[in-house]
Amino acid sequence: MDAVKIAELARALRTAHGAKAPVEAARKIREYKAAGNRAEAETWQRIRAALDTTSAPHQG
Repeated sequence: MDAVKIAELARALRTAHGAKAPVEAARKIREYKAAGNRAEAETWQRIRAALDTTSAPHQG
């Protein structure tokens, strides 16, 4: 999956889950690893990393 798509997914996850988006991504990583789906786990690791490089939207 290309970097643009990863960034879009990270933004969508942040919009849906707010500050808990990294927790949700980590949950997905664990799920896919436990199921033996390495490719999906790696995709979610990239999404998680993208969340780390972007800040949460400001609330105010």
